[in-house]
Amino acid sequence: MDKKNNTTATNFPPVVAVLGHVDHGKTTLLDAIRKTSVADREKGGITQKIGASSVEIEHEGKKRKITFIDTPGHEAFTKMRGRGATAADLALLIVSLADSVKPQTQESIKILLESKTPFVVVLTKADLPDLIPEKSKKDLGKEGILLEGYGGDVPYIEVSAKTGSNIKELLDLILLMFDMHKSADYEKEISASKPFQAIVIEAKLDSRTGSKATIIVKNGSVAPRDMLKVDGHVFKVRTLIDDLGKPVQKATVGDAVEIFGFAKVPSVGSIITNESEATKPAEIMPDVARSKEAIYVREEEHKGLSVMLVADSQGSLEAIINALPEGIKLVSQKTGEVTDADIILGKSTGSIILSFNTKIKPEMAILAKSEKILLRNYEIIYELLEEIHDAQEGKLLSQMEQVFGKAKILAKFPYEKTFAFGVSVTEGRIARGDHVRVMRGETKIVETTISSVRIGKDPTSKVEAGKEAGTVLANPLDILVGDVILSHS
Repeated sequence: MDKKNNTTATNFPPVVAVLGHVDHGKTTLLDAIRKTSVADREKGGITQKIGASSVEIEHEGKKRKITFIDTPGHEAFTKMRGRGATAADLALLIVSLADSVKPQTQESIKILLESKTPFVVVLTKADLPDLIPEKSKKDLGKEGILLEGYGGDVPYIEVSAKTGSNIKELLDLILLMFDMHKSADYEKEISASKPFQAIVIEAKLDSRTGSKATIIVKNGSVAPRDMLKVDGHVFKVRTLIDDLGKPVQKATVGDAVEIFGFAKVPSVGSIITNESEATKPAEIMPDVARSKEAIYVREEEHKGLSVMLVADSQGSLEAIINALPEGIKLVSQKTGEVTDADIILGKSTGSIILSFNTKIKPEMAILAKSEKILLRNYEIIYELLEEIHDAQEGKLLSQMEQVFGKAKILAKFPYEKTFAFGVSVTEGRIARGDHVRVMRGETKIVETTISSVRIGKDPTSKVEAGKEAGTVLANPLDILVGDVILSHS
């Protein structure tokens, strides 16, 4: 390696994406990494600041910096992971020695292999007793990741964030890989003197400061009052904030900063350039976001679940949208807080309102309840997605309305020109004129009404829990013995 390239590596830190299963210790590892920094820095939380962090260490007698992108950990963030890996020079694949390979690990592996990003396998929780490291290594081999010493050339290291074991060695390994993998033309390709180019890795709308985004600088440099362009919009940089939440006057190649001044929230994965430069997203990463046309279902064709999404950031919003199951009508999407206008729209469109990582004001919760609108907030994205799946299957409909009672169908027999059903009321009561939903397991069979109710041969207006009765439904087709009648408002 010549002196020139070594200087470049010193000036420009490698950008490292951190991928892996949600519970395999990514955040704990990043906390441990920050404690090794030789710079006098605060020990703030990586995800509480700007979604990225940098450390400075002594490496081969010189001070070197490394920038980390803390990519989200669940499978719903596959698109985000892909962007993070492409934006990065290297990646860390985090695998817990206690749990080995998980589905999220498999998806991370797929992203890394497809993006051809160099990576290190980091085997975490090495301090726990009764571990079998060989199992994790063999499981990785089954996924096509052949480690050094196990028939392959993928470097790996066992670490303990709790004890600090091998943390410094991991950082040295990152720098060695960066120096080894950067091309011979690295200095020609990457330069602080070239036109500015950066990637948006997170974005949100803040009620106090307006639109803001976390960026990774890939070329050139940026300073307050610079005129930049993103998504076809020109804006002036108002402020730059580092990972400690402090203002900075300049950011250059490899730096992660939060930038203020956007006219609107940019899309995650967007390329920011100088005002005079044309944006060329394909040069750095593909546009993997689903188009709005693919998300929205035309009104006349839609018969499924209508959803309104509110999230803490544009990145979270995009990740959720990309993970939505087929058949969902996305009525609205936004960052920020749930407002009374959202609830009114939810009522008029028959939508459920789901928010991610935001605070729901008490008055909004009260309004939603009074309007019988399902409104919930989530901190874990897969729980939100599971709720959407449940809602599609009818599991949550009872929470959007008042439930009067349930009854199980015990018998079905011809009655005049229709069918009658023998039922056992298991909860609450059922009554003549009730609106009912007939369910078979988790599947809705039909929405109908109760035409008549009898106990024995005697007509009655309602039947309480614990009693059996005969009922006639307005639409008895396709209803079978074993189905459940749900009486609701």
